[in-house]
Amino acid sequence: MADSSSLVTQMDIDETAIDEGLYSRQLYVLGHEAMKKMAASNVLIVGMKGLGIEIAKNIALAGVKSVTIYDPEPVTVQDLSSQFFLRAEDIGKSRAAATLPRLAELNAYVPVRDLGGQAGDEITIDLIKGFHVVVLSGVSYKKQLEINDWTHEHGVHFIAAETRGLFGSTFNDFGAKFTCVDPTGEQPLTGMIVSVDKDKEGVVTCLDETRHGLEDGDFVTFSEVQGMSELNGCEPRKVTVKGPYTFSIGDTSGLSEYKTGGIFTQVKMPKILDYKPLRESLRNPEFFITDFAKFDRPAILHVGFQALSEFESRHKRSPRPRNDEDAAIVVTLAKELDPDADEKVLKEMAYQSTGDLSPMNAVLGGFVAQEVLKACSAKFHPTFQHMYFDSLESLPNVLPSEEECQPVGSRYDGQIAVFGKTFQEKISNHRQFLVGSGAIGCEMLKNWSLMGLGSGPNGVIHVTDLDTIEKSNLNRQFLFRAKDLGKFKAEVAAVAVAEMNPDLIGKILAKQEPVGPATENIYDEAFFAGIDGVTNALDNIKARLYMDQRCVFYRKPLLESGTLGTKGNSQVIIPDLTESYASSQDPPEKETPSCTIKNFPNAINHTIEWSRTQFDHLFVKPAQAANAYLSEPNYLESTLKYSGQQKEQSEQIVSFLVTNKPLTFEECIVWARLQFERDYNNDIRQLLFSLPKDAVTSTGQPFWSGPKRAPEPLVFNSNDPTHLEYIISAANLHAFNYGLRGDNNPALFRKVVDSVIVPEFTPKSGVKVQISDSDPVPQSTGGGADEDADDLTAKLPSPSSLAGYRLNPCEFEKDDDTNYHIDFITAASNLRAMNYSITPADKHTTKQIAGKIIPAIATTTSLVTGLVCLELYKIIDGKNRLEDYKNGFINLALPFFGFSEPIAALKSKYGSTEWTLWDRFEFHNDPTLKDIVKFFADNHKLNVTMVSQGVSMLWNPWIGKKKSDERLSMKFSHLVEHVSKKPIPPHAKYLIVEVMVSDEEDEDVEVPFIVVRI
Repeated sequence: MADSSSLVTQMDIDETAIDEGLYSRQLYVLGHEAMKKMAASNVLIVGMKGLGIEIAKNIALAGVKSVTIYDPEPVTVQDLSSQFFLRAEDIGKSRAAATLPRLAELNAYVPVRDLGGQAGDEITIDLIKGFHVVVLSGVSYKKQLEINDWTHEHGVHFIAAETRGLFGSTFNDFGAKFTCVDPTGEQPLTGMIVSVDKDKEGVVTCLDETRHGLEDGDFVTFSEVQGMSELNGCEPRKVTVKGPYTFSIGDTSGLSEYKTGGIFTQVKMPKILDYKPLRESLRNPEFFITDFAKFDRPAILHVGFQALSEFESRHKRSPRPRNDEDAAIVVTLAKELDPDADEKVLKEMAYQSTGDLSPMNAVLGGFVAQEVLKACSAKFHPTFQHMYFDSLESLPNVLPSEEECQPVGSRYDGQIAVFGKTFQEKISNHRQFLVGSGAIGCEMLKNWSLMGLGSGPNGVIHVTDLDTIEKSNLNRQFLFRAKDLGKFKAEVAAVAVAEMNPDLIGKILAKQEPVGPATENIYDEAFFAGIDGVTNALDNIKARLYMDQRCVFYRKPLLESGTLGTKGNSQVIIPDLTESYASSQDPPEKETPSCTIKNFPNAINHTIEWSRTQFDHLFVKPAQAANAYLSEPNYLESTLKYSGQQKEQSEQIVSFLVTNKPLTFEECIVWARLQFERDYNNDIRQLLFSLPKDAVTSTGQPFWSGPKRAPEPLVFNSNDPTHLEYIISAANLHAFNYGLRGDNNPALFRKVVDSVIVPEFTPKSGVKVQISDSDPVPQSTGGGADEDADDLTAKLPSPSSLAGYRLNPCEFEKDDDTNYHIDFITAASNLRAMNYSITPADKHTTKQIAGKIIPAIATTTSLVTGLVCLELYKIIDGKNRLEDYKNGFINLALPFFGFSEPIAALKSKYGSTEWTLWDRFEFHNDPTLKDIVKFFADNHKLNVTMVSQGVSMLWNPWIGKKKSDERLSMKFSHLVEHVSKKPIPPHAKYLIVEVMVSDEEDEDVEVPFIVVRI
């Protein structure tokens, strides 16, 4: 075997350009700089069992320079319990060699190598030379110490990690002076200022609309300050917070007098971390706390893991599952290190030492992989230094016996060692519905496949996703490969995990129908009766709320989770126990006032939002309106008449179908040039004519100050790249609307635009400008010269004269770099930014804001999914106490873990009866309304005052005696059809009904909803 330093030199594949199509979502988490550093880092991972492969998978997806693996030991059947890239036919082969081909498939940009070696050979110092990061997975402490002594001395970043059953451990040593360049990964804070005191304290006051958000010890610099101009681009100044709108920056007495304006920007200062080697750290550990409810647990696990390693080096085997004799030896070894360590926890560690659980590997593997990326890139704060994690609460309420946990020579032995055979059967006969098979869905299915979930005679996994696979998915949705592009996610994912575990063949049922009111005939009562729970892997609130409502109605447990960059959360919803997902929601996102977007932008996201709207106004809506005119009878009379925009829409249709309809691509270029003039010159000149630069407010203050920046009109220059990019993208999109062939040759564009005669523009008097959102929206004035709507209509060709003719409206697609969509929005936004002296943004940043892209990275997804599966064990066990469950919140950048008990379902009361959102009244055999009213009066002494179903008001006492008597005696299904004037769908077996009731004192009382079986 060649020594590893020569192997590393072979790996010098220089990837200077980052594939934004593949890494798009991750780039929004890490940024280009961090990814370039990662692309220069060679990583070695020793140990290719479940944890090792989880780390390797996440790092390969993230895009380091190379991944090298080492594990010459032969594959055993037990490895299949958590090593998802091994198959039954690999048993007996070298673990690393068998893993390599499947690992190498994950990312074409990351070469994967196997260091080779013979079974029984441990890793040596000679083999680790030439790597930037060395990760040891499941390696003895003796070997960890030997390797770490060398890495610490030679400046190589070192991580050791292991999982044993429901226990996990990691250790970092990034050297004596590790520089972390961005400890949080949050966007630097920025804000407008209105004054800076010229004195020893230098108090800065911010615009009173927004809090500055800074903390003591932060650093800031300034731009656009007038008067005290020495602050512009100054060396970072340390902040002392004085209040929510004020902070001090130290002595400014030697600077000029402050006049006006200015923007502060937080400066991320590097943080130097001084790591101790493992030898020292074992004696004086520093713990990262993962669960504050178990504050004393890390110290116990610290000695427990050392005791297990010592037991194995003495006995050449692991403690036997649930064997008291071996456990007693482990406890004795641990007590030698810490006499006060909790015996119960230590015994459990010994019992589970051969356990190998995919959810634990997912949690630790996601965590460690992010630590590797931190070592490579210096982005985000690495762990300092020991992290211990356990999920003892996931054990069944009835603990298994020693006999129950003995290996049976199956792929599930690693799970049986912890939970026992009986519980393994429960797992295999469980029935789950996975909603979504994107990033979280792929990870979830992988874990379930390894757990054997749904693989038994009564088990099943349903998975639905209407999406197809796109290139940007491949960076974190690891069940998909380039060959799968365009295929349905649910189908590809189902096939991929059945290949991981053949026990699932025929047990995973993939669907493309999305969940929603339209598919309640598919996901009906019989469907929900055939499942034990639902797991959401969704990316939008609307679908989450819908599934939550379904789970409450059908009384099914729901596992909910989500990620945002390095942040993630998991939530457990249990019938009769917890609140539902809808019970508490985030506050709505703050929206930018429309007048700011339209006339007074002061930040790049304002101009991007404006240009995204322009895209619709120019390339989507006019083409849709023209098509509607051509295809819908009486479109102008019926639809437009009531829209309040008949004249504008008619003008638009006339322009698109008659006056400005292009016949050649050159005419599209002329159109784009005139559109440039209108948006970036004429409209700006009109605004400055209505509100001159020296305008003052009613209080005598300059109008153009604070957040209102006075714009400058742009003069078109075909040699300015942004000007030309606008023309190229706008002309091509306009051509697309008409089915004309486009072009991107700059010489053609320059030739055409430089010969365009642009009409002279004269600003109009009396044009009103909307200054705040509370002002009325100015109406376009119909001057004498303007044509009225009827004259415009007369100009339109009759739809029959253009039979079959249609325009092509653009459908916004952010991930296609050839369609000019993001090119147009970037150029349009940056031109407007030039108008208002705002720093422009590149295409990558514009794409995120315009496309509302959620940043995502595989490490967070892996970890969060692991947390969800640890809660799934509890649901399968049927745990019924609130304190048994945990909602999780993590941020891998800081890093931070937080757990809390789920919130209990809110209790309400009618009479002496308590109820929660999980309760309901059920009526069978399609009763009459009178039966329902009588039930409440007789059984609960409650008087029904109103009955409604969906949007239909079915009954109240004020509808008149005749109507009331008639409706009270109707069968309920007949009543609903009678009032709503619509038939009940044939698949509907019940109706959900709301009632208002009052008690004997005539006080309104809240009661649960009603289910009427029809």
